[in-house]
Amino acid sequence: MTAAEHLKVASIGPTLDFDKVSLTLGRTLILDGVSFQVQPGSIHALVGPNGGGKSSLIKTLLGQTPHQGQLRLQWPTTPGTVGYVPQALEFDRGLPMTVDDFMAAMCQRRPAFLGLSKHYAAAIGEALERVGMQDKRKRRMGALSGGERQRVLLAQGLIPAPHLLVLDEPMSALDEAGIQVFERLLNDWRMAGITVLWIEHDLEAVGRLADRVTGLNRRVLFDATPKEALTPDRLLTLFSTHPRSPAQ
Repeated sequence: MTAAEHLKVASIGPTLDFDKVSLTLGRTLILDGVSFQVQPGSIHALVGPNGGGKSSLIKTLLGQTPHQGQLRLQWPTTPGTVGYVPQALEFDRGLPMTVDDFMAAMCQRRPAFLGLSKHYAAAIGEALERVGMQDKRKRRMGALSGGERQRVLLAQGLIPAPHLLVLDEPMSALDEAGIQVFERLLNDWRMAGITVLWIEHDLEAVGRLADRVTGLNRRVLFDATPKEALTPDRLLTLFSTHPRSPAQ
């Protein structure tokens, strides 16, 4: 998809404005005056070392962590739906929970043991079809491979249909077939004008698939196109820098 074609897509997702967002837990500075903007309908990658504050920034966006500074969502019309795909799923693998049970628990209000409601059944079927898990709906979650569980997590992020999608290292457990599914979904989201904020450690994938990249190590070290951002010098600085707390 060319840049010109991208401009023709009407964005349904919001603009995200991070304006001097800071976060301190105890005496530890987690985020230090983080400022950047995510354009509506774009695939915006967030890269950086472990412990650099990426997941903490996502938690502030989702309203899970108090912070200083401002974080604004500018919707094109009325506020829309926010979807979230976590990095991994921790649960008791001995639980007799099928894929359908999990999707019911995540996507509908009525108790999962009552089964899928008619209202959500079609949407859940479509979402599982999109991630290639339609034929494993009756499998226990604990019997799935890590990559298959990650595909189910991707599917739950599609219900209800999101306008803003937040992804926390969704490729971490995927096999080659799963990666192809994810890349196809990314293109679908771009074509639909959905805003995507994507934490990712696979820099080769970021270089191919993202519209813009922000390098975060407590503070923003760069914010640019993938070609401008993913240079050896910038990456060396990003992964070797240990920002100090401001002088007291």
